[in-house]
Amino acid sequence: MLIRTRPGWELPESAVTPEKFYLNRRQLLAAAGFLGVEGLMADTAKRNPEFADATKLTPEFAATGYNNFYELHPTDKEKAKDLGDKFITEPWSFEVSGLVNKPKKYDLDDIRKRMPMEERIYRFRCVETWAMVVPWTGFPISQLIKEVEPKPNAKYLRFVTANRPDQFPGMKMAPFYPWPYHEGLRMDEAMNPLAMFVTGIYGKPLPKQNGAPLRVVTPWKYGYKSIKAIVKIEFTEKEPPTFWNKLQSSEYGFYSNVEPGKPHPRWSQANERLIPTGERQKTLQYNGYEKYVAGMYNGKEF
Repeated sequence: MLIRTRPGWELPESAVTPEKFYLNRRQLLAAAGFLGVEGLMADTAKRNPEFADATKLTPEFAATGYNNFYELHPTDKEKAKDLGDKFITEPWSFEVSGLVNKPKKYDLDDIRKRMPMEERIYRFRCVETWAMVVPWTGFPISQLIKEVEPKPNAKYLRFVTANRPDQFPGMKMAPFYPWPYHEGLRMDEAMNPLAMFVTGIYGKPLPKQNGAPLRVVTPWKYGYKSIKAIVKIEFTEKEPPTFWNKLQSSEYGFYSNVEPGKPHPRWSQANERLIPTGERQKTLQYNGYEKYVAGMYNGKEF
């Protein structure tokens, strides 16, 4: 008899959306011709039930209709979904450079076929205190790191979003922002098993407003750390500057770990508002992933 050991972040199957509903939606989409190669890749991904707790899954319409994607709109979360018409996401490639032995320009379709794709349901927490529970499809960042072979002095990863003012109306609305969007992780953070590169959501390709076609998800950090539409990944020895830290260093640090006891200068982080119901609940340390990430920190990195 095969005994399967369930990872600590995986919930029982009773917490999962019934498969008949999930598959029925997929069959309807396929029949309508809406599933391309990327959709099929999401379909064949290994599915982990849910992560961390039994919070209900956020409805798809809400998770795809309420987004911070500053390049599409710098302030309005509900308009972002309607402003991606000019944003071209296929074909897509991204460059890996810096302190690695094997720098390379990757074709996204190719790497998606080679990587161990999984579907994971994570809590997602915005620094603005709203929260969701979202099913992401992607692969561990650590898989790509191992492939490019970082040099011993590589301590950080720097990520850069596509710089396309002609396709991103939000860049023209906020010309004073330090475009292109850029973020970073410490090497051990990027190697953590929870850190993902994501290409899909709800079993389908990422919508443009959710960061298509390639984004980061680090569920123990505030959402702005999860950079979208990635075109460059650079391995560095020094801590890279980040977009929001450049804009307001007193409000947005490099680590940006979820910490209910550390208020934002303009609001408390002790509670969060669930989308779309508005229900309020207590914020969890590291967004509920303390057991899996706290060992990387000394308690001061927020």
